[in-house]
Order: sequence, then structure tokens, then C-alpha cells
Amino acid sequence: MSDMDGESIGPEEKTNRRTSPGAFFRGFLREPRQVGSVIPSSRFLENRILDASELGQAKRVVELGPGTGGTTRAFLRHLGAEARLLSIELSPFFNELLDEIEDPRFTNHLGSAEDLAAILESHHLGKPDVVISGIPFSKMPEAVANRVAQAVQDNLAEGGRFVAYQFRSDVARITDPVMGAHESCTLEVRNIPPMRVYRWFKSAAG
Repeated sequence: MSDMDGESIGPEEKTNRRTSPGAFFRGFLREPRQVGSVIPSSRFLENRILDASELGQAKRVVELGPGTGGTTRAFLRHLGAEARLLSIELSPFFNELLDEIEDPRFTNHLGSAEDLAAILESHHLGKPDVVISGIPFSKMPEAVANRVAQAVQDNLAEGGRFVAYQFRSDVARITDPVMGAHESCTLEVRNIPPMRVYRWFKSAAG
């Protein structure tokens, strides 16, 4: 693969490239109910998600609703060499963009977060240490949102972390009854729109 001036781009550069805001906006126009914002996440929001998820300690990570892959690339920069990152994206448009990421630790899957157990099995992955969700729970049908929350609870490793960055608070209303009260919620205003970052821990008894 090469950039516009003809220079070759190595694997590390491909991992670090960010998809253009224009591509994100086109995805929003195609499938607005699956996208929480019209522009990609800011680096400030990415850093807040990284702090909440503690990715440096994780071996298996699942990202739900990665969009154009800006957050995905940020996660890969902070994961260890032996870690694996699985993205689950419902939009064929975004899924195709994610195929541009070339990193041996990364697996790109087209499908629904409701099917988390079957998707993990199909890629020979055990229970993840971290699940990160950018899927807008406020735009999901209530039944689907409940199934996604339950899938996260059922498949997250003991002591694992579920991190969700959301514009609205629906994710807490839906997930708290399933996973227990969220451990933290922080607001990142240096993002358009401002986003809440929620975190749950799965206890050994959970």
C-alpha cells in the first residue's frame, strides 16, 4: 500500500493511520442509528478510554462498534506484543474500512455484539479481559441493548473490565441491573459531542 505521493507505507504506519473524518461522516449518513457522533473520537476521549480500560495489562480485548478504527488504532498502540484485539462491527461500510488495519494482533469481525459468545468461539478466543463499547446504547432497541449487556456479562473474564463511552446515560440504566452499579463515570468535554466514559468490573461471583 502507498500514500498519495507514492511512498510505501509499512505495517506500523498502517496501524497508526487515522481514517478521515469524511469517511466517518459518510458512515453516519449511511447508518445514523449505529453511530453516536458525526465525527471520530478526539485524542482526549481516546486517552480517557485508555485510562479506564487499563489496556497495558490486558491479553484479550474486544471492541464493540469500532467505527472507522481511530480508537482501534489507539488501542493497538497501547497493547502488548502478545495481546489480541477483536473488533465487532455491524456496519459493512465501517467493517471494510477496518480491513485497512494490518496488525497481527488484530481481528476484524462483521457481526452483532449480541453474538459475542459465538464470535469469540469462531476466532478461538477465550474470555476477554476488557470489552470496550462505542455502540450508542441510546439508539438501540431496548431488547437488543439488554442482550448486548448480558452478552458482555456472560463472556467477560472474572475481574475483567467493561468500558463504554456514550453521549447519553442509557448504558448505565441498562447495564447496572446486569453487571451491578458502574464503578466509575467520567465526562470528557474535549470531544464533539462530550462523552461519558463508564466502567464496570466483573467480580469473581459475577
